[in-house]
Amino acid sequence: MPTYDIERLLTARPGTLVAGVDEVGRGAWAGPVLVCAVVTDLSEPPAGLTDSKQLSAARRESLAAEIATWATGIGYGEASHEEIDTLGMTEALRRAARRALGALPARPDFVILDGSHDYIGPPWPVRLEVRGDAASISVAAASVLAKVRRDAFMATLGRAEFGFAENAGYPSPVHQAALAEFGPTEHHRLSWSYLDDLPQWRHLKRHRDPLAGEGQLSLFG
Repeated sequence: MPTYDIERLLTARPGTLVAGVDEVGRGAWAGPVLVCAVVTDLSEPPAGLTDSKQLSAARRESLAAEIATWATGIGYGEASHEEIDTLGMTEALRRAARRALGALPARPDFVILDGSHDYIGPPWPVRLEVRGDAASISVAAASVLAKVRRDAFMATLGRAEFGFAENAGYPSPVHQAALAEFGPTEHHRLSWSYLDDLPQWRHLKRHRDPLAGEGQLSLFG
């Protein structure tokens, strides 16, 4: 279970604010990438709070409601599928994260970022933590809130044949079959390499510097 060990290490000086940051949607084929930032007062967290991937959808939603009243600061930021296509995933993540941090009620002194790559950059002082959502309470809270918020948004997009309410825009057999039959929707990332496996829709692909993005998945690979 996550603890406050990292937060306490960074808040040795009184009054220091630490934000846990996590993202969701990086590897999806459709929809935005969403980043959440959470600040707490290091009080006892909601029972059972952990990495969102270890929780059922119902439990995530229940925890999200508790986190909303427990956390001292919550900020969300997103980058649309159009921004991802134009800028690449790294820059899209950077913009989404800075929007999330900017939405907090007070600027944090430190950021605990889930993962091994600092996509936020200066002037934010970032501590990287691989599997941070399983180690840090504030990052775990951010992972739950980000997942619940993005899943809820994806469920509003309709297009039942693509299964967005179930797969949130990630690869799934239903999603793959719908893409092959109907082609990408207005919500799809058109620079993603899944289009390489769809000859009838390949002409829709947007091309940019391949070094600008990451996390692009093949339809059949």
